[in-house]
Amino acid sequence: MWLIVWGDRLIKALIVDDQAMLRQSLKFIIEQDPGIKVEGTAGNGEDALKLCEEFNPDVVLMDIMMPVCDGIEGTRLIKSRYPNIKVIILTTFNNDENIKNALKNGAAGYLLKDADPEDLILAIKSVAKGMSIIHHDVFDNVVKKVSEEVETQVTEKDSHGIHLTDRELDVIRLIIDGKSNKEIGAALFITEGSVKNVVTGILEKSGLKDRTQLAVYALKNHLV
Repeated sequence: MWLIVWGDRLIKALIVDDQAMLRQSLKFIIEQDPGIKVEGTAGNGEDALKLCEEFNPDVVLMDIMMPVCDGIEGTRLIKSRYPNIKVIILTTFNNDENIKNALKNGAAGYLLKDADPEDLILAIKSVAKGMSIIHHDVFDNVVKKVSEEVETQVTEKDSHGIHLTDRELDVIRLIIDGKSNKEIGAALFITEGSVKNVVTGILEKSGLKDRTQLAVYALKNHLV
């Protein structure tokens, strides 16, 4: 059993789903925990972005399939403007491609809507503390799919064939921890632009496509 302590401050949350009844049900469930307050609800990713500006939440619960702006694009919009806000994708769709795209756009977690209320509340608290969470039913499929893509991208390279500097290894460690470019820059005392340049250089060296593939490849080959 995990014990997550946030301190005296409430965790501020937003709920984003195109079904009003589900939004209200989730709000009721979440606010059974005295440490979490739902500041607002929205029906699509664009409205969620506006609420982020108004409330500056700690965590956003984001559906995927929504009109106007879906959860994948909504996650990208929120993380590009507010990198410190954590996004949990909450959906009925156990779709590997959606999961991969959500994580690529900066989502800190992915849960199915049939998760137990206790697991949902624990996920919110965990993500607010900087952890990343993926529902156990989809974790293996995601890792397997990304690993297969990594193998395709680096068929002629292995961990010994890629020379990485200490700075590049530091960046990779922070990527694995789920940090944004801005957060990595703050941790390493360099600019966000410098972080982007380092990440681009690593991807070019390794032949990988994105940060998700990089994280899987680094862990699999014990680079960090």
